[in-house]
Amino acid sequence: MNDFPFAIVGFDLDGTLVDTAGDLTAAVNHALSLIGRAPLTEAEVRPMIGLGGKHMLEQGLAATGGIPTDDVERLYSELLRYYEAHIAIGSRPFPGLHKALDRLDALGVRTAVVTNKAERLARKLLGELDLADRMATIIGGDTLGAGNRKPSPAPVLAMIERCGRGRTVFVGDSIYDVRAARAANVPCIAVRFGFLDRPVEELGADHVIGDYSELVPLLERL
Repeated sequence: MNDFPFAIVGFDLDGTLVDTAGDLTAAVNHALSLIGRAPLTEAEVRPMIGLGGKHMLEQGLAATGGIPTDDVERLYSELLRYYEAHIAIGSRPFPGLHKALDRLDALGVRTAVVTNKAERLARKLLGELDLADRMATIIGGDTLGAGNRKPSPAPVLAMIERCGRGRTVFVGDSIYDVRAARAANVPCIAVRFGFLDRPVEELGADHVIGDYSELVPLLERL
């Protein structure tokens, strides 16, 4: 009988499972170039990631001269078109992820993704990185409809239902992940290597890891 303390481990995607900053930065800069804005560095874009592509674009526009009143939808469409065509050029799973997933799989733990990225793009990215088939479910920012994105608990609760219920933990890199997990009444682990907009200790997570080699040993102790 498996006595591992968790049945489900949920993950955020960008900045948690996969380092997507390079490809997202390229997409933002493509949109900015269409209106003659200067490009942003990857370091500048990283803290803008987490609440979906439109939020990221608006943050990028605000940082380079302001948000135009009549052009955001067109620029957002162009950003998405460019990003989908270049979705896994530089994006890679964080070190140690595959070994951690192998270990969780061997323990009979169901793994899943809850992201604010559109589900179609999340599935495409995970598919190109050979991670999609490892997940029991993939819930995107548009999967459950308007108002049901992190920090709402709704996508985390839906993940738990789709995975057959059981003791759950959620792994993420942002305040939205922590708030969604707390509202869903599940413990949250923050990753130190994510797209942080503040020191990781200030996110309010229950635990912090600096590498995926730490994940399963931590879960075994909880």
